[in-house]
Amino acid sequence: MKLHHIVLATTATVVALTAGPASAQFQKPEDAIKYRQSVFTVMANSFGKIGAVVKGEAPYNKDEVAKNAAIVATLSSLPWQAFGAGTEGGKAQPGIWTDGAKFKSNSEKMQLAVADLNKAAQSGDLESIKKTFGAAGQTCKTCHDDFKKK
Repeated sequence: MKLHHIVLATTATVVALTAGPASAQFQKPEDAIKYRQSVFTVMANSFGKIGAVVKGEAPYNKDEVAKNAAIVATLSSLPWQAFGAGTEGGKAQPGIWTDGAKFKSNSEKMQLAVADLNKAAQSGDLESIKKTFGAAGQTCKTCHDDFKKK
């Protein structure tokens, strides 16, 4: 097993074991905001590296694309625990808390789309990567349009 797979599996296990209400995880609302923004920043960085390849702005390196897709897929389950009651603020619009069902649906669609991207990236099929990257990017855009302050 490659080292990054071990790290990703360990991270997922730790997250699963520590998942719970936001109030139990964060001392202050600002901690939750910083946490979720940090997760989204790392996801955006790795997603952007794949985007550069998809757009032809960077050479295709199968291993790098696969690594970045695995990072995005792993992190895609993390930010949602930091959107509990009392954590309003940051770049989040109030709709997250007033239309929780839509927000949850958007987050689930994104997680499925990045899982598909990860599967395509692990296969090394660049055309499949391009297709799934576009679908994943659309789920990000939809949620940003609905729930992120401009």
